Amino acid sequence: MFTPKIPPPDTAPTPGTSLVQPLTGITHTPACTCHHTPATAPAPAPAPPVSRPAVQLTPGSLLVAAAGGTAMVLIIGTVLVSMLLATAITAASIAICALVLRSLLNKTNNR
Repeated sequence: MFTPKIPPPDTAPTPGTSLVQPLTGITHTPACTCHHTPATAPAPAPAPPVSRPAVQLTPGSLLVAAAGGTAMVLIIGTVLVSMLLATAITAASIAICALVLRSLLNKTNNR
């Protein structure tokens, strides 16, 4: 039942034979006929080491970094709380709609 039916076993190729013949005797012509030898490029000189200045935190920059981090936390927190509140309001309104619909359908069945 689960064995494949196509191709039938008598027409399937054996692993030793192939339907595609290999390509032999094909030669490619060179892209150009100038017969030049490739030149060797000199190795590039090593780059001098780059000295970077050390990061210096002044009281002003530290204050700006702390204020920026605080602002980011407050903004991200506000967005996440508002998304949670929107989800809660949507769930409550769907629950109220379901109760009203159930109430309306039960009243018509009781009459």
